Amino acid sequence: MANEIQKVEVIEINATERYSDADFWHKLSRFARKAGREVVEKALWLYYALQRPETPAWAKRTIIGALVYFLLPFDLVADLAPLVGFTDDLSVLLVAVSTVAAYITPAVKEQARRKASEWFGEREIDPSAA
Repeated sequence: MANEIQKVEVIEINATERYSDADFWHKLSRFARKAGREVVEKALWLYYALQRPETPAWAKRTIIGALVYFLLPFDLVADLAPLVGFTDDLSVLLVAVSTVAAYITPAVKEQARRKASEWFGEREIDPSAA
């Protein structure tokens, strides 16, 4: 049994057909509260890095792949499941963030923080962390 290989059906996804700015903003605004600030900010980091002309094509492809996964209506873990619904989305976003980290500038992070603050309110800063 250990030598048996399990067949996995691969679903081809054309990222340019599945990703759009409008779909991104629609899902993000619709599920922001359920997803939580961390998921939202990471998605925004990637979105704003994608918009930068300085971000190379390979990094944009990585970002689009992560954002397409975020937008897909089917996930490994259903987004509506309490507490764990967005853990797979966050995992995919974090892998993409670590892959393209050099193109997520402080300006991109600040832009994302400001947008997240519109939805969640200002993030409290722990004075002991400074």
